[in-house]
Amino acid sequence: MSEAWSLHSQLERDTTSVGDLALSRVLAINDADYPWLILVPRRQGIVEIADLAAADAARLMEEIVLASRALKAVTACDKLNVAAIGNVVPQLHVHIVGRRKDDPLWPKPVWGRTPARPGEVAAFGWFVAAVRQALPVGPSA
Repeated sequence: MSEAWSLHSQLERDTTSVGDLALSRVLAINDADYPWLILVPRRQGIVEIADLAAADAARLMEEIVLASRALKAVTACDKLNVAAIGNVVPQLHVHIVGRRKDDPLWPKPVWGRTPARPGEVAAFGWFVAAVRQALPVGPSA
């Protein structure tokens, strides 16, 4: 891991840290309508998945699967949406969003549609704790 790595300031402002996997920082967004995780590989200057070394790209895919399984187990969502968009925040980050057939935008994509609608603090705290328990995360450094 590069000593120079740091989390983009907008991700820092918009998320809560869940913990660290081997490669990625796991973050959660407090959105009452969508259970939402973000994985950020702790590598300096990476914008695209293609910018990662082959071993890191493979590790990221493994971590996406781990986080996806954890999110599905915690929320029993109907579908997972996974994307590395990065049009606003250039630092490579992968969104994993749990979707339900009765959510406000189903079946449309959530990307850029509406700002997150924060949920109750206790419910979000439960969500973060449940994801921490479902994933093999260590504390964020």
